[in-house]
Amino acid sequence: LAVRPPAPEPGPRRAPPPWSPRPRRPARRLEADPGQPRLRGRSSGARPLSPAASPPPPTAPRGVEASGGAARDRPAEESPDGEAAAAEKAPPPPTLYVQLHGETARRLEADEKPLQIQNDYLFQLGFGALWRVQEEGLDSEVGCLIRFYAGKPHSTGSSERIQLSGTYNVRKGKMHLPVNRWTRRQVILCGTCLIVSSVKDSVAGKMHVLPLIGGKVEEVKKHQHCLAFSSSGPQSQTYYICFDTFTEYLRWLRQVSKVASQRISSVDLSCCSLEHLPANLFYSQDLTHLNLKQNFLRQNPKEPGGLESMWLFTKLKSLNLSNNHLGDFPLAVCNIPTLAELNMSCNALRAVPAAVGAMHNLQTFLLDGNFLQTLPAELENMHQLSYLGLSFNEFTDLPEVLQKLTAVEKLCMSGNCVGTLRLQALRKMPHIKHVDLRNLIADGVDFLPHVTQLDLRDNKLEGLDAVVFTNLEVLHCERNQLVTLNACGCFLKALYASSNELVQLDVCPVPNYLSYMDVSRNCLENVPEWVCESRKLEVLDIGHNQICELPARLFCNSSLRKLLAGHNRMARLPESLERTSVEVLDVQHNQLLELPPSLLMKADSLRFLNASANKLETLPPATLSEETNSILQELYLTNNNLTDKCVSLLTGHPHLKVLHMAYNRLQSFPASKMAKLEELEEIDLSGNKLKAVPTTIMNCRRMHTVTAHSNCIEVFPEVMQLPEIKCVDLSCNELSEVTLPENLPPKLQELDLTGNPRLALDHRTLDNIRCFKIDQPSAGDASGAPAVWSHGYTEASGVKNKLCVAALSVNNFCDNQEALYGVFDGDRNVEVPYLLQCTMSDILAEELQKTRDGEECMVNTFIVMQRKLGTAGQKLGGAAVLCHIRHDPVDPGGPFTLTSANVGKCQTVLCRNGKPLPLSRSYVMSCEEELRRIKRHKAIVTEDGKVNGVTESTRILGYTFLHPSVVPRPHVQSVALSPQDEFFILGSKGLWDSLSVEEAVDAVRSVPDALAAAKKLCTLAQSYGCRESVSAVVVQLSVPEDSFCCCELAALPPPSPGVFAPAAGVAVRERPADGLGAPSSSSGLASEMSSELSTSEMSSEVGSTASDEPPPPGPLGEGSPAGPGEPRCALHPGGAPSAFQRQLSSATFSSAFSDNGLDSDDEEPIEGVFSNGSRVEVAADIHCGRARDGERRRPPEAADEGVGAVEDEPGASRRVDGAAGTMGRRRGNGSVAPQERSHNVIEVAADAPLRRPGGYFAAPAQPDPDDQLIIPPELEEEVKEMMKQRPPAPPRPGPAEPADCSCDTPL
Repeated sequence: LAVRPPAPEPGPRRAPPPWSPRPRRPARRLEADPGQPRLRGRSSGARPLSPAASPPPPTAPRGVEASGGAARDRPAEESPDGEAAAAEKAPPPPTLYVQLHGETARRLEADEKPLQIQNDYLFQLGFGALWRVQEEGLDSEVGCLIRFYAGKPHSTGSSERIQLSGTYNVRKGKMHLPVNRWTRRQVILCGTCLIVSSVKDSVAGKMHVLPLIGGKVEEVKKHQHCLAFSSSGPQSQTYYICFDTFTEYLRWLRQVSKVASQRISSVDLSCCSLEHLPANLFYSQDLTHLNLKQNFLRQNPKEPGGLESMWLFTKLKSLNLSNNHLGDFPLAVCNIPTLAELNMSCNALRAVPAAVGAMHNLQTFLLDGNFLQTLPAELENMHQLSYLGLSFNEFTDLPEVLQKLTAVEKLCMSGNCVGTLRLQALRKMPHIKHVDLRNLIADGVDFLPHVTQLDLRDNKLEGLDAVVFTNLEVLHCERNQLVTLNACGCFLKALYASSNELVQLDVCPVPNYLSYMDVSRNCLENVPEWVCESRKLEVLDIGHNQICELPARLFCNSSLRKLLAGHNRMARLPESLERTSVEVLDVQHNQLLELPPSLLMKADSLRFLNASANKLETLPPATLSEETNSILQELYLTNNNLTDKCVSLLTGHPHLKVLHMAYNRLQSFPASKMAKLEELEEIDLSGNKLKAVPTTIMNCRRMHTVTAHSNCIEVFPEVMQLPEIKCVDLSCNELSEVTLPENLPPKLQELDLTGNPRLALDHRTLDNIRCFKIDQPSAGDASGAPAVWSHGYTEASGVKNKLCVAALSVNNFCDNQEALYGVFDGDRNVEVPYLLQCTMSDILAEELQKTRDGEECMVNTFIVMQRKLGTAGQKLGGAAVLCHIRHDPVDPGGPFTLTSANVGKCQTVLCRNGKPLPLSRSYVMSCEEELRRIKRHKAIVTEDGKVNGVTESTRILGYTFLHPSVVPRPHVQSVALSPQDEFFILGSKGLWDSLSVEEAVDAVRSVPDALAAAKKLCTLAQSYGCRESVSAVVVQLSVPEDSFCCCELAALPPPSPGVFAPAAGVAVRERPADGLGAPSSSSGLASEMSSELSTSEMSSEVGSTASDEPPPPGPLGEGSPAGPGEPRCALHPGGAPSAFQRQLSSATFSSAFSDNGLDSDDEEPIEGVFSNGSRVEVAADIHCGRARDGERRRPPEAADEGVGAVEDEPGASRRVDGAAGTMGRRRGNGSVAPQERSHNVIEVAADAPLRRPGGYFAAPAQPDPDDQLIIPPELEEEVKEMMKQRPPAPPRPGPAEPADCSCDTPL
């Protein structure tokens, strides 16, 4: 968006390199220029163009990208006469285009202002301040969201779909005839035809058009890069074309093969940024289906190839013009009499012309997502019209013309105006059988007796009397407020009434055709009697009600295949059961003390049984003899009171494949019983008191998952001999050693051994495991300092064995007084959770330097993350929840504050006084304000409650192609932590879909260890039916009564959980291998093949963070009120002056990416970073201090200069970066990438840098140390005496003033 730069001064002058800094010019207001109206706009929010991004001179080809928006000053030396002469000779400026989310590019109109468009876009994302919008507009990464071009951008993929052309050697007819010679011709592939013409006179000369539908394309082996194109039919012709290069040969072969293989004459030109149709497309006279959606077609009679030429397609039957922003209905479309299907959705139409009545053959007419209020009376001439889509318009009444459209059977009126819509007009429309009234408020619908399918979802109906619907077959009334429901059962086939408040449900007469019934999530106390008499009922879902008993006759129904009765209040099931055909039985979350004795013997068709979360103490037998007819394949018995006696009864199910018996009272699993379960594939015995896994598990040759965490297992089972084993979880046990075979199973993907404090293992022997988790060696916590928070986390993949979740845990965030935790859920994609995990902590650290408002920081962090996702966020998305613990910057002496922010269905729950306190909100269609926003932007809400059928969350990260309907602005809530707060839980969508917040809190309260608690949550979710990836983070709190800080701002930071207190004496450089303390296993800081690494060990890359110099006079000198050895508050205890203690800064990341930790085959692993999986952990000395009130603050510009000064400059002052406690970004192979000034998370560098400012993670830099040593505790006193006798070091050259941000730790 820039004009030509000023002319250079005369004389030879070398241009500065593009990376050299340029002096900033003062901003000036752009004047209006009638000759260049497209360059006007506010100068805010635009990025000044670099020389490389400036538009080329007039002689250069057009189409150069411009990623900014500020125009440069014109040369001052040009005279007015020179300007006029230049204006006469210079060509007009290039046309400007705007591209959103990397999709189609739209030409800007004369009155549109690029900067205003960019600012409006950023405001819609959620930014609230103009200065912040301007700052975001300066970032180059905003181009993945919105980008401007000077000239139309070129897209190879779109251009190939529109047209292929070139000049090649062509020969017509048979190859062996000597009369046919090779001739240079112009060849064009457009639509469904191949056009061959003369090179000199390609427009007016003779043309040969070859139809390709049903034809064939063959390779000619006698000639290089030669293809033979043949048409179909008895008079088929053949053209031989020799291409110049192999690339062109492949391109033509690919495109022509697609056209020739079609059965119908169809052309797809969607998403091609078309403003007019290609002229050569009109040669495809046999075209019947044309897709032109998501373009920018314009109606201009003066331009050839516009919509006014559509009448030339005389055989066209289907035309899709949706999402073209037409504004007016194209009249030329009405002149195509053969049209049977026309889609004009989302075109901002305000009226339909009367000429549409000429389309007599039209059968489907889609007008959804427009601004229509009326329809013309001429629509009555469409006698064959059977479907009319009018959803999400602005109708206030039913159009009268519908009464005359007797062929219309389906009427879609969802999402229209709800104020004065009079549905009584449907009395006069007996021909309408299917009515869609979603997102409308209808008080009464007893006037639709002729309707067969009625959709009333997402309304506010409190009662529905549908008895008069004598012909009703399908009724949808989910997500209402229904208390009573009456319906006619004469022809009823399917009833959907979930998520209401039903206490009464009557269907009369008995529905003899009813096959599917869903009344889950209501308030029913019993099953209606008429349900037992429905002889064709196959699926019955009555879960999440208040039912106390099931009728015995229900099991006698020979048609019933699936019965879902979980989450009720049943104390028992019918005792005397006859033969039943039930295949799936779900009775979880009831109060069952036992199952009927004859259940498993009578239900010989039962394949799936879930009786988790009951009070079962034993199981019924499967047979009374040695022979059994059981075909049971999946058995879920988690969270009961089962003992060892029930294990012997499992042998009656020889076809069992999945067995979940977690969190029972098992003390042993006999080996003889396990040997008989040969078809077992997955077993979960977690949360019991097992001391060993039976060795006969070797008989289960199909076993792929063994989960037995939270037991007392001392001996590693022989599961590594199983050929199909993929996942082994033995965390939170008492393992002391692991015996592994020389050759690991080829399919092994995960081995979790965390939470085994006595385990010693050489992890270098396990490089081939994708995700290997083991605790770090710990020397114990010798500081005695209270831990304010400790955490544990876990992740589990879904049934597709694809881990689409990720967790983030940073115990020591920024200045070591904060913590950051997060959970990210990509639903079905892996890329977005991984990017969120590696980036969000860095973004938050940067935002904390810009504002002191914690909630505003969270909001901006999520919005900035939207552009950080880059191209991955254009089509993919993910939910996220982030929790930040810190002191209020306004009141540093106050209590800790927990700030939670979320988008999507990832949520946080705080346990306060034993009760759950939700801190998150899920924005879905049930939120009225969100629904209004969706309607305002004319998005389509599908029947399953999703925006354009993609996502049910209206606030989520990614999915930028759904902007502005879907935005990343999060819900933010802050609470002050108190001693009554026990813990909080972060969970993904799969966790909260399976567990209520009350059950999750109760489950965690009974487990003292945070890691074991997180494991328990995921295990419960999977046993309760979760089939997707699930992740949970449990953060246990121990806020003392004296929860406020009485120290001054320059005092030491509070101790982080599970680590040593900050150093109060001498910091040293070297350390023995076992001399570093680590958090306990309950903290969850387990890494796959990870090793703790101090910053001093990486001094060649990072620089030191400690020094052995005497402390300078300042906040920590002798005169400091919080000096070493003095008593401090409960949050900031003082350490002994002679004690050497280290502060561990750990940031633990996890995701699904992994390999052996090498950047390439010939590179060595990064020193000190051990990883062969998806988790990397690094420990560092972090001593970030808070400046006193009188000290000078660091200017904002310093944030861009890296973490600290380079070590080669001894006189330079070190600066403390705001993102001190955050990790560097981790690559897919487990190595750690450095933070750079403009680092793109999509394009991570392939090689690890040898030396970069700031190092592998953003730890605060300190003055260069002379030498550093690890001093054993028994030698500390002797070393101190030696250091006292050491002569003082000469002062270093440098400024007299101390650094902008001094450190609290004595150096």
